[in-house]
Amino acid sequence: MIIVDTALAKRESEGRPIKVGLVGAGFQGAGIALQILTATKGMVLCAIANRRIEPAIAAFGQTGITPKVAHNAAELNAAIASGTPVVTEDAVALAEADGLDAIVEVTGSIEHAAQVVLAAIESGKHAIQMNAELDGTIGPILKRKADAKGVIYSFSDGDQPGVQMNLIRFVAGLGVKPVLAGNIKGLHDPYRNPTTQKAFAEKWGQKPAMVASFADGTKISFEQAIVANGTGMKVARRGMLGPDFSGGDPTAPLKPLEETVAAFNEHLDPAGPGLVDYVVGARPGPGVFVLGAIENERQKHFLNLYKLGTGPYYCFYTPYHLCHFEVPTSVARAVLFNDPVLTPVGGPSVGVIAVAKKDLVAGEVIADFGGYEVYGVAENIEPIRAEKLLPIGLALGCSIARPVTKDTPLTWDDVVFPQGRLVDKLYAEQEAVFA
Repeated sequence: MIIVDTALAKRESEGRPIKVGLVGAGFQGAGIALQILTATKGMVLCAIANRRIEPAIAAFGQTGITPKVAHNAAELNAAIASGTPVVTEDAVALAEADGLDAIVEVTGSIEHAAQVVLAAIESGKHAIQMNAELDGTIGPILKRKADAKGVIYSFSDGDQPGVQMNLIRFVAGLGVKPVLAGNIKGLHDPYRNPTTQKAFAEKWGQKPAMVASFADGTKISFEQAIVANGTGMKVARRGMLGPDFSGGDPTAPLKPLEETVAAFNEHLDPAGPGLVDYVVGARPGPGVFVLGAIENERQKHFLNLYKLGTGPYYCFYTPYHLCHFEVPTSVARAVLFNDPVLTPVGGPSVGVIAVAKKDLVAGEVIADFGGYEVYGVAENIEPIRAEKLLPIGLALGCSIARPVTKDTPLTWDDVVFPQGRLVDKLYAEQEAVFA
């Protein structure tokens, strides 16, 4: 974002950097910390919160900084006020701390993240998150609360949903109507689990369950759901279309994206709200794409001249997503321009439901996204409500109340909920407001 780097340089020259608190010091959190500390002028990483203090200390330590450890809110506030880098295990205290412009939440959790983001919003801070699971479950109500406080609630740039939204805005700005927003993936197997993905996770220093959630479709479902909720788009069917050109082999040669997108044509409607979807086994991956339509014949002539073809649908793509590298830009857009990267436009359009990954028996506990019990599937909100389907974002921590056969969507009656969770209260409030 060219305008953002100019604005950040101005803040740097004036000695008024954006002050940021980071919640989560795992794989992505450590990367975000490194990017702010080494490459982002006009921005200061003041504090990091993590449930275990050692990764937070290590995140600062990547650049030779030894942070102060704060044991309570008073120590945390004092460190921030004095310009001393500080870490804490109390994420809510960081979200509520004085002197910060924005909180970046990147924990991948649901209940914990809900507490942090709500605390940040209620204390008047912009909340930028790289947590599609949170956003796809209770994003609309968090956005409504942020609006009431006059702050920005936004997903971040760099991850595929944010990159899609940037591309959607670019395409619409050309006068081309986006009719499908798509994600490019290398593998989709709903039965992958932490055991099958263990070696890959160890190679890249990630958690096996998280990696499994990428492979089993849960992550792609959340990513496309939040794009739908940020645009009003829908899914063509439960689970999306997801044409797979890999033949189930992630090492197979990739087909050019332009040769694969025709698989969507019969489902596209330029007069409709548009669709979110994905394709497996295409290149350039792991990028994103937008299919657009335009009525003006003269403009069609020019698009053909500029090598985009004869239509009726034109394919635009971004061949990469750079995750933590681009998160600071998201913070700057919120703080300096009140411009969210991706945020719900109203009530939920698409949600993500829990589907049994195996035959489930009473008493089993749904432990993780990408775990052994369930996988996530994108579905339009109307059948979710009509059939009382269980959002997978609420399913974690629930115990199975009665047997559920493999590949069957779970309903609210199939589980027993833990007591006293904030996420359940916020989801109920979201339904009361928007349903």
